[in-house]
Amino acid sequence: MIDSMTLDKSRLLHAYRRMKMIREFEERLHVEIATGEIPGFTHLYAGQEAIAVGVCEQLSDSDYIVSTHRGHGHCIAKGCDVLGMMKEIYGRQGGLCNGKGGSMHIADMTKGMLGANAIVGGGPPIAVGAAIGSNDLAGRCRGFGMPAERVDGADFHAVFDAMGRVVQRARSGAGPSAIEAMITRFYGHFEGDPQNYRAKDEVAKLRMSMDCLKRFRARMLEGGPLSTAELDAVDAEAIALIDRAVIEAKAAPPPPAADLYSDVYINY
Repeated sequence: MIDSMTLDKSRLLHAYRRMKMIREFEERLHVEIATGEIPGFTHLYAGQEAIAVGVCEQLSDSDYIVSTHRGHGHCIAKGCDVLGMMKEIYGRQGGLCNGKGGSMHIADMTKGMLGANAIVGGGPPIAVGAAIGSNDLAGRCRGFGMPAERVDGADFHAVFDAMGRVVQRARSGAGPSAIEAMITRFYGHFEGDPQNYRAKDEVAKLRMSMDCLKRFRARMLEGGPLSTAELDAVDAEAIALIDRAVIEAKAAPPPPAADLYSDVYINY
């Protein structure tokens, strides 16, 4: 098992880079959605970055994940191309699903990302199907009595370590496990949600006390191997890439009408 305390400088920078990329991707979408150029509903993941990255840093491209309607962070954490994701969200050619899936249905099999799913509870059947594809039908029986633990979802190291225990247990043949990562998102359930169920200053306090990026930076600067300059360089890199992603997505053409019936299960 890889423990977070043993992560070297390159691994920590990699983790921070992906968390920052998720944050900038979502913050930019929050702005771009208001222009009306992005079709469909969009659900943002800002504030929850440490969960996706803490989990996926324990995985490889050959490991599969399934997602939900709030899947951008999961995609980026699993290594999906940000430029292709932005084109997909804009419904353009060159998107990871050629502009036909949109925000809630991004997938990239080469990265082990089996796709986001807008159906509540729609992920488990996909995950079970992927697990059965190892031909270990008896393994399903071990789901009863599944080990589980709760972790701070704003703490990358806590999520990473918990995932390490889960992965080690699974790879040793001990069956599935569950992690409950406690966190609160920064935006509403969907873009346009008035969030009347939240106190007036609730989100502002959350951004101060439960920002996984701020916590990661603070931990690194309190004795970790990363410097302010190195972290700032990652920030600048992420912002520049997101700017490029938006420019390229807006310039990309929509998929042609001839592609309407491609990549579907049934041709009508």
